[in-house]
Amino acid sequence: MRAMRPEDLARLSVAELRARLLDRGEALGDACEAALEADPRAGAREVLRLVRKRRRENRAEGQRLRHLLRYEGELWERGLVHVAGVDEAGMAPLAGPVVAGACVLPRDYRPRGIDDSKQLDRAERERLAEDIKRNAVCWAVARAEVEEIDRLNVYWAGMLALRRAVDGLAVRPEHLLVDARKLPDLPFPQTPIVHGDALSLTIAAASILAKTARDALMAELDLVHPGYGFARHKGYPTAEHFDALARLGACPIHRRSFAPVRVALGLEPAQGDLFALAEAAVAEDE
Repeated sequence: MRAMRPEDLARLSVAELRARLLDRGEALGDACEAALEADPRAGAREVLRLVRKRRRENRAEGQRLRHLLRYEGELWERGLVHVAGVDEAGMAPLAGPVVAGACVLPRDYRPRGIDDSKQLDRAERERLAEDIKRNAVCWAVARAEVEEIDRLNVYWAGMLALRRAVDGLAVRPEHLLVDARKLPDLPFPQTPIVHGDALSLTIAAASILAKTARDALMAELDLVHPGYGFARHKGYPTAEHFDALARLGACPIHRRSFAPVRVALGLEPAQGDLFALAEAAVAEDE
């Protein structure tokens, strides 16, 4: 289809203008913009307003994504190609494993709408997770099981899940970007970034992979252990979950090192400090 000319505009209906300029995103030159601005049809002028609005939003999104790539950009400028982002989900829940994600993204990858997984609704997280998997140089998801959480404590189990996700990458990373910590005993340089899932595109992508994988797993475990509401609250310490614990007691995927679970089992809360750590993580993990 040839480029739109100012003289074409009057012959196109408002519906056709919407289809070409908004649905298909055809380019609109300065002369056509001026012609639309002077078009006597209110609907045609509304199409122009929406085109300009989208243009502003795209420009703002581009600036936001460039800001999210400042850590990666510094490393790419140094000649490092395979920069991996790493993050985990599930530190705070009373039940289920900790799940970690890791990924290496192409330098030109700009997934629209990517953000810290906590800022996205479920549908957007799932859409982005599929997009990341299709476009990543490589990605991996790993977990630390409930038994490991109870044996090691939740912090070190989280570190274990992160390490397993890095080990699962098909391409050896040259540098790791990690949310708020360093992983011990790895042969790669690392940059810990506080609130990294909100400041690094690669960590944000890893957080989305971890969160969607864990949510899907908890939905499956809800079928195995019905009555607790795992598909809804994902094991987090919600009022619904506390009520289910009081009614049903603990099931095999409950973390027995967490005080509320021990209380449900009639045991002394021997590791209440671990639950306090988990509660502090809720704001970063939900």
